[in-house]
Amino acid sequence: MRIRLEIADRFRDLAMFNLAMDSKIRACNLMSLRVRDIVQGVYVQSRAMILQHKAKTLVRFEIMKNTRKSLQRWIKVAGLDMGDFLFPSKAIPACHISTCQYARIVKRGVNSIRLETSAYGTHSLRRTKPALIYKRTQNLRAVQLLLGYTKLESTVKYLGIYVDDALELSEQTES
Repeated sequence: MRIRLEIADRFRDLAMFNLAMDSKIRACNLMSLRVRDIVQGVYVQSRAMILQHKAKTLVRFEIMKNTRKSLQRWIKVAGLDMGDFLFPSKAIPACHISTCQYARIVKRGVNSIRLETSAYGTHSLRRTKPALIYKRTQNLRAVQLLLGYTKLESTVKYLGIYVDDALELSEQTES
């Protein structure tokens, strides 16, 4: 029985980490997702939309193919129904995993691949894809929309874009 629970936890963790990076949503929003938020019929959708708790704005996000597969496996292994939380609590069946528990799961995952646990956390998963998108495209507006920010200044601050980045961009552009 213990081995079966450990396997289920691995399915959950993989689905959770993948969705955290794809969705770019805050931990509180990720943990409060229900199956119906991402599933249409019997399939995980390629896009979903949620109302952010903090900003009270709607945010759309994509769910990539590998993430859809891992979520489909997790939902099946866990026996989840449409109204169930996507990541239910083991301690309190009617609730979702707390953000503190999510942070412990991330820490355990980071530790298992021998990375420095103090350098990575739940927010690292949220920040990864926007940082890569910005690095490839330099499109702040796109990153702003993906994160659900209302102010461009917040996006700049969030990504940690500083004077050095601006100067590097300027050097690459001839007049």
